[in-house]
Amino acid sequence: MIPFNPPPEPPNFDKEVRQPGNAWLLKNPDPKKGTKNYWSPFKSILADGFKNLCGYSAMYEPVGTVDHFLSRDNYRSLAYEWSNLRFASAWINSTKGTLDDKVLDPFDLGEHWFEILLPSLQLVLTDKVPPQQRQKAQFTLERLRLQDDERVLRQRQAWYQLYLDKDITLQGLEKRAPLIARAIKKQQGA
Repeated sequence: MIPFNPPPEPPNFDKEVRQPGNAWLLKNPDPKKGTKNYWSPFKSILADGFKNLCGYSAMYEPVGTVDHFLSRDNYRSLAYEWSNLRFASAWINSTKGTLDDKVLDPFDLGEHWFEILLPSLQLVLTDKVPPQQRQKAQFTLERLRLQDDERVLRQRQAWYQLYLDKDITLQGLEKRAPLIARAIKKQQGA
C-alpha cells in the first residue's frame, strides 16, 4: 500500500450521484434493498485520481471497481459520498467486504509504511508504521491478502519480470507498480 491523496470531487457528482442517491435512500429505507448504483459513471474519474492504481495493492488496475471504503451495508448514508469512494481491484474490494475502517484507508497512510521484499515479492510492514497503527496495518495485510496471496504475487511477478526482461523501464514501473520499483531501487542501493 502507498498513500493516495483524495481526488477532487467532480463538478457534476452532486447532481448525478449524491442527490439522486440520497433521494433513492429516502424512498427505500429498508437496508435489505441495498443501494442503487449511481456512481459507476464516475469510475474512470476515480481511477484517474488513483493514477489507475488499486488503492490497496498499489499496482496498475486496467478495469477495477468503485470501493465504498465504509461499506454500503454498514454506512448507507455514505453510499453516495465522493469522499467515501476508493478505486480498487475487484477481488480485493470483494475480499474487503464490510471490514470498513478495520483496515487502513489508502488516504490515511504514511510514506514508506510498506515495502516489497525481493526476490519473494512479499509485502511487509516497515518500521515507519506508527506503533498505534501496526496492528491495523498487519490486519490489513492479512485480511486483504496483500502480503503473499497467489493473485497478488502473480501480478507482482509479472511486473517484476517485465522489468527484468527490459520490457518496461524503472520509470515506467514506478507508474505501474511503485512498490516494486522502490524495492528494485533499494536492491540497487539507489
